[in-house]
Amino acid sequence: MTGATSDGGSDPVTDMLDLADWRRTVAGLYADVRRIGATDPAAALEHWRAARERLFREHPQSPVPIPDRSDFRARHFDPDPSMRFVVRVEPLDRPSAEALDPASAEALDPASAGPGLAAAPAIDFGGPARPTTPLPSTAIDLPVSGGGVMAFRRFGAVTVPLPGGERRLEVYWMEGYAGGLFLPFRDATNGTETYGAGRYLLDAAKAADLGGDRDAGSLILDFNFAFQPSCAFDPKWACPLAPPANRLDLPIRAGERLA
Repeated sequence: MTGATSDGGSDPVTDMLDLADWRRTVAGLYADVRRIGATDPAAALEHWRAARERLFREHPQSPVPIPDRSDFRARHFDPDPSMRFVVRVEPLDRPSAEALDPASAEALDPASAGPGLAAAPAIDFGGPARPTTPLPSTAIDLPVSGGGVMAFRRFGAVTVPLPGGERRLEVYWMEGYAGGLFLPFRDATNGTETYGAGRYLLDAAKAADLGGDRDAGSLILDFNFAFQPSCAFDPKWACPLAPPANRLDLPIRAGERLA
């Protein structure tokens, strides 16, 4: 239970310790997922689903509103082993005008984005961190669900051999807050089966990272682990959204779903 003061307000000490516990727990979950997934991706997925649902239902820092937590049940597409990939991160091509203008109407269509696009006092990230050496990349501001933008750096792209054909996704590094890899995407399920503003594959600021091979320059991308941002559950959260460069023109029926 979230702590409260004698006047019914929130206890900041309890809140901060709860948040620290949430982050430790999520980091431990993804460490387990990487370890189990090295030999048994199906078991890793089952563990991730069960642990994430339990956190959302029981933890004081759950993004699910308090009145909805006890009845919360996560929804997922059926597991699809063909949606797990090891992809090499390639240098960026010359940035297009579309890719560098995510704050445009094309980048975020509020009419199709679903719940959560409202004024938001809370940002769903932690403290500042950035690489020790400058990244040879392009700065970009990604739109945020509650309005405004957040600073990222485009530093690479991956080609994903999806069943519907190869598609390219850009990979970002978060400039502020906790820093880290970030890979959001949108697809043809948004606004109907999944959150209208997209889902995340990687969000290392919150430990959501399935691993990779540094020497090979590769990452593990598994769409079965694609998850909804916190703003899909409650508009108090402000979440960076996928830009046009990461908008897929086909449905990705893997990972978390809303309907």
